Amino acid sequence: MTAKVLVAYGTTNGSTTRIAESVARALQEADLDAEALPAASVTDVAMYNAVVVGGALYLGRWHKDARRFVRRHRRALAARPLWFFSSGPLDPTASEREIPPVPWVRRAMTRLDAYGHVTFGGCLREGAQGRMAR
Repeated sequence: MTAKVLVAYGTTNGSTTRIAESVARALQEADLDAEALPAASVTDVAMYNAVVVGGALYLGRWHKDARRFVRRHRRALAARPLWFFSSGPLDPTASEREIPPVPWVRRAMTRLDAYGHVTFGGCLREGAQGRMAR
């Protein structure tokens, strides 16, 4: 039986979607059954053997959909292997050094005994919306 892995993510402008899809593809290449889904669309995690949760960073805060997902499914997440990722810095710092998780993610990792966290650099495409895009 192949392990089934959920990569749930919260994003506003799509950069985190592309990261989540890349993570899912890498897991598939490792012979795991992985899928990337918007965190707000996931109603149950019972069918997954492991979960990766990602959130875009906006002004030092993780995307609200990712935070809500973790709160809503905290009991189920605590019972399976769990990893986190963040996407955000628009400068090259994420490729130059390890960036620690923001405080909310750090606390969730401790409470849920998550295996790890990584921060990926973000990007804004032309036409992006919101405060950061402005």
